Amino acid sequence: MARPAQDGNEKNAAVNRRARHEYEIEEHFEAGIVLVGSEVKSLREGAVTLGDGYIVHEDGALILVNVHISEYANANRHNHEPTRPRKLLLHRREIEQIAEAIESKGRTCVPLRIYFKHGLAKVEIGIGRGKKTYDKRHDLKERDAKREMDRARSERD
Repeated sequence: MARPAQDGNEKNAAVNRRARHEYEIEEHFEAGIVLVGSEVKSLREGAVTLGDGYIVHEDGALILVNVHISEYANANRHNHEPTRPRKLLLHRREIEQIAEAIESKGRTCVPLRIYFKHGLAKVEIGIGRGKKTYDKRHDLKERDAKREMDRARSERD
């Protein structure tokens, strides 16, 4: 499935490039995130790491786990815990579809990027299968070949 086009009103806070290398993404979803004030401030500064994050299904809700949002320097004692689990906001139908995909063998759900859309923090999540080592090498070869062709084309022009 093609990646959704980025709207002019969107500003990326973080992109998980490793997820596209490690997983073959089959489906994309957009979800809201339940955050506290200091987390939003840190997101706006880009102080977030998605690398080890994943999504689990608990009690009829989807939870974003292992995403590190750094503490906000000016939040004093009202700061947040950097790696706390965060609830995702989706329609019930989407939650059921994602939960079913997570429970099927060999599929996982990972955050692809966190961004702001019309001032609201959103997370793009993807359902995918883990790639084998030879698939990763094949993708790297294709990307290098494309880069070489583009370089040769630009030198010719």
